[in-house]
Amino acid sequence: MLIRTHSCALMGVSAVPITVEVSVEIGVGYFLVGLPDSAIKESQHRIDTALKNYNYKIPVRKIIINMAPADIRKEGAAFDLTLAIAILIASEQIKGSEIVEDYFIMGELSLDGTLQPVKGVLPMAIEARRRHKKGLIVPIQNAREAAVVQGIEVLGVENIKQVIDFFNEGVPILPTTIDIRQEFQNSLNNYEFDFADVKGQENIKRALEIAAAGGHNVILIGPPGSGKTMLAKRLPSILPPLTLDEALETTKIHSVAGKMSRYSSLICVRPFRAPHHTISDVALVGGGQHPQPGEISLAHNGVLFLDELTEMNRATLEVLRQPLEDRHITISRSKYTVEFPASFMLIAAMNPCPCGNYNNPKIPCTCGPGVVQKYLGKISGPLLDRIDLHVEVKPLSNDELLRKQTGESSSSVRERVVRARNIQAERYRSCPDIHCNAQVNTKLLHQYCSIDEAGNQLMKVTMDRLGLSARAYDRILKVARTIADLDGSPNITTEHLSEAINFRSLDRDSWGR
Repeated sequence: MLIRTHSCALMGVSAVPITVEVSVEIGVGYFLVGLPDSAIKESQHRIDTALKNYNYKIPVRKIIINMAPADIRKEGAAFDLTLAIAILIASEQIKGSEIVEDYFIMGELSLDGTLQPVKGVLPMAIEARRRHKKGLIVPIQNAREAAVVQGIEVLGVENIKQVIDFFNEGVPILPTTIDIRQEFQNSLNNYEFDFADVKGQENIKRALEIAAAGGHNVILIGPPGSGKTMLAKRLPSILPPLTLDEALETTKIHSVAGKMSRYSSLICVRPFRAPHHTISDVALVGGGQHPQPGEISLAHNGVLFLDELTEMNRATLEVLRQPLEDRHITISRSKYTVEFPASFMLIAAMNPCPCGNYNNPKIPCTCGPGVVQKYLGKISGPLLDRIDLHVEVKPLSNDELLRKQTGESSSSVRERVVRARNIQAERYRSCPDIHCNAQVNTKLLHQYCSIDEAGNQLMKVTMDRLGLSARAYDRILKVARTIADLDGSPNITTEHLSEAINFRSLDRDSWGR
C-alpha cells in the first residue's frame, strides 16, 4: 500500500514542503531515499522502539520510503513522526489514509513515544496555510508558536499515541488558539532595563536617543566601569515598539534558528543580541554546511551589541561591512543560495587603550606613545565609516554616583523617538524599503538632507580638518537630519550639523595623540 504524508524542510528562513511516500510490499528490507541526513537515517530505531511502547511495530516487510523532492537535502529528527504515521497507515495497522494528506506532520520521537520540540515551526505553519492544508500536527511545546498563524488548525500533541488515535479512531485533539493581537499588545513593553536607572551620562543618553530616532549605529569609547554596557542594554527600551509584521518576521528567524523558548508564541519586543568577543565570522553573520541565521539575523529589527570591539578578530569584524550597508546577508553554496534579513542597529563598546584609562580623569593612562593609535587601528577605517555616532563615555564623578535622583524614564525618551520616527515614516512613505534616516540612499539624501550655504561652509571646513570620507559625510547629514526631526524642524540648521559633527570623535587626528 502506498501512502503519502507531508512535512517541511527549512531553506533559509522559509519552509519547503516535503512529501514522504511510503510503500509496504512483500519482501524484506528498509530503504530510505531522498537525500536524508544521518539523523533521519537513524530514525528507524527511534520509531521502532517508540511504537513498541503502544503495541505497534515496523512490519517485517519491504518498506521503501522516498522523501520528495529528492534533490533537497533533508536534515534533523523532525521527520520522525511523519515517517512513523506513514509506515503505520501504509502497513494497515491504523486507518487514516483519507485525511492524513490534509495535515503537515512534524515532531521528534523519544524512545518512550513522547515528542520533542523541533525548529522552524512558524515558517512551516505559514507554508501549511499557503498550501491550503487543514492544519498541522506538532509537539505540544511548539503549538503556541505555530498558532500565531491564523486560519489553520494547530494540533499540539504530547506523544505519538495521541496522533495514532486521532487518525485511527477519530479521537479529537483540541486545537491550540491564541489571540495574537491581544498577546502582542500585552507584551509590547516588557523591558527589563530602564533609562531611569542610569545616573548622569546625559550626553550619552542624548546620543542614544538620536541613534534610536534615526536607526543609526553607535560606538561607545570609554574606560572600564564608565557605564558603556549598562547604557547599551537600555537602548531597546527607547526604540519604537515592534509592529505586528516586524514581530512575525523576527519570530520566524528565531524559530528557524531554534532560539524560541518552549511554549512561547511571538517575540513582541525588539531583540538584543550580545555575542562574546571570541565569536567566529560564521556564527556572527550566519552560514555553515547547512546555512543557519547568525547573530546579525537574530538581531534583525533590534540591536546587535558588540562589547570589547577591539578584542574581536579583525577578519570577523570586516564581514559586517556589507550587511551594515545592505541590511541582509547572502550565503552561497554550490547548489543553492539563501538570504537572511539583517536590518539591525549596531552598538559597539570598547576601551580607548590597552590599559583602559586614556582620557580617564581619575586614573592616569600607562600606555606608551603611539600605543593608543595602534590600539584603535584594530578597527578598520571602512568599518568606522559605517558607524554614525562615535561617543566618548567618561566615568561618573563621586558626587554623581552618590546622587539619589533618578534619570528620565525610557518611556519618556521613547515618546520623542516615536514622534521623530513618525515624521520619517511620513517622509519616506513612497519608499517601501526605507523606514528611517539611517536607511536613506544617496538619491533621497540629496532630496531630504539638503543644507544651506552656511551649512555647506561648515561641512567643507569639517571635511578638510577631519579628512572625512564621502561615506562619513553622508552619515553626518543623516544624523543631522535625525536631530532636526527630534527638534521638529523641517530644515537642517548649522546647530544640527554641529551636533552631528561632534559625534565623529574617532575621525579627529587629535584622538589618541
